[in-house]
Amino acid sequence: MINTAVRSTCLTVMVLVLALSSAIAQPKTKKGEETKSKMENFKEIGVIETSMGTVEVEFYRNDAPKTVENFVKLAEKKYFDGMRFHRVSKNFVIQAGDDKSKDLQKMAEWGTGGQSIWGKPFDDELNPAAPSFKEGYRKGVLAMANRGPNTNTSQFFIMLKDNMTLPKNYTIFGKVIKGMEVVDAIGQVEIIPGQMGPTDGRPKVDVVMKKVTIRKEPLSILEEKK
Repeated sequence: MINTAVRSTCLTVMVLVLALSSAIAQPKTKKGEETKSKMENFKEIGVIETSMGTVEVEFYRNDAPKTVENFVKLAEKKYFDGMRFHRVSKNFVIQAGDDKSKDLQKMAEWGTGGQSIWGKPFDDELNPAAPSFKEGYRKGVLAMANRGPNTNTSQFFIMLKDNMTLPKNYTIFGKVIKGMEVVDAIGQVEIIPGQMGPTDGRPKVDVVMKKVTIRKEPLSILEEKK
């Protein structure tokens, strides 16, 4: 009779322990799912304030998560603040992201610098199945500049017009959603030609990225259904 009572008590304790464990674990799962859901309900916007006006770009984190993470973290560290657009290629691209462009004493080296948040170059994200890859290098597209395969750091370019013949060797990670007129204006500035011909060089008058910040916006109902 005592053994029966003991077994009954042990069984009750086990049931209570299991119930308590379930109660403790359940909120964590729900909280994790809720956090993930909240993240998926927002889009990330990069706000690039230049000496010629403000440009806003929407990032494609689903298509290029590592590339977006690199840009966002660098922006949060104010890494881009004070950099110059070191290259304007007429009717093609404007390019920035070289930390050496902050230093007038290193002008001859502009276009050779750049850093990633990992302290070394990182791999391309070129997925033929990604929507941005399929769309290609359209006007306003934001993509990584590199020196060859898997040499990405912090340099990026923005397309001035559609270019469907450009080899898909450069990771696309966003697109201009506001301020394309500013991009066009930068693309039309007078340049000092470099080694790539008379229509490609650095701006004669500095065009500076005064500040780059990141903003999150809730997705619209239509965007959530995509």
